Amino acid sequence: MNLPIPCPLDAGWEIIRTVKLPQEGHDGEPMGGFSAAAYQAGTDRLWLLSDAQEGYLVPWGGLATLVRQQASSQKQRQQLKPGPRLLLRHSDGRPLPAGFDGEGLVLDGRQTWIISEGRRTATRSARLMRFDLKTGRMQESRPLPLSWQTSPGRGLAANKGPESLTKLSPDTLLLAAERPLLQSPAKTIIPMASSNAIAGSQSAGALDLESAAPADGLTDLLALPQQQRLLALVRGYEPPLEWSARLLLYPLTTSATAPLQPLKGWDLLNTGLPPDNWEALTIGPRLSDGRSSLVFVSDDNFNPLQSSWVAVLTPRRSADCSS
Repeated sequence: MNLPIPCPLDAGWEIIRTVKLPQEGHDGEPMGGFSAAAYQAGTDRLWLLSDAQEGYLVPWGGLATLVRQQASSQKQRQQLKPGPRLLLRHSDGRPLPAGFDGEGLVLDGRQTWIISEGRRTATRSARLMRFDLKTGRMQESRPLPLSWQTSPGRGLAANKGPESLTKLSPDTLLLAAERPLLQSPAKTIIPMASSNAIAGSQSAGALDLESAAPADGLTDLLALPQQQRLLALVRGYEPPLEWSARLLLYPLTTSATAPLQPLKGWDLLNTGLPPDNWEALTIGPRLSDGRSSLVFVSDDNFNPLQSSWVAVLTPRRSADCSS
């Protein structure tokens, strides 16, 4: 099996395609703020979650065809095709409150799990929710672990998570904050939590971001359960528009007593990604030669100086890396 990890790890990554998405949808309304992604191989749909005030999903078609095209001029390449936006709503159909701020996305058949970032207020609390992919209506909401919940000097910092969501097993999700909890004495330790229907949400260890800069934060996770590995996308920003993006590889375990240390890290901007606000990570389509791929998506913050990018990368692997 061709795994989505370089072999050897120092081999790094190859960019297959980068695509700049349009800034408005078929309805003529602004479109962007894409903060999470999930890919459906069977239908070749790349679902993107917007952190816009109203909260919506957009399915994009044509990704598999695009990455399997032979090298050609940009004008000859097929572009991704957006479908109609799916507005997220309460179970009774009412619009979600302004400032929903969706940040993590996992598809689950005809449903999807989404995490919403909080502001430490009663009206804007962080939540894990399940929505119907056809109607956009909420079907379930789960509380976060007690240590993540807001109390004086404790819990998630405002606008600092949860930021990442991935599937750990068929019935268990893994989520993580963007930055440390307020009660954490360490500035690089990112808490994780697991969630399922039986146990609810509970703490599940932590990641050490490995001497992260003060402005760095975790923006997405991708669990690789068969390989017992975890990929983490780390974004950094320095005003006015200086970005950094790193991909870190960790062992996958939720029972460790100490924060997990990275096995390897890659500077994605040195790989060739445009400098921007890279926030989303998901498994992508197989390439024409059978290689696996990862999809990265940037959040334009609805800023005219930024763009919504989709980038497809594949791991470089030497001939003797057969497993």
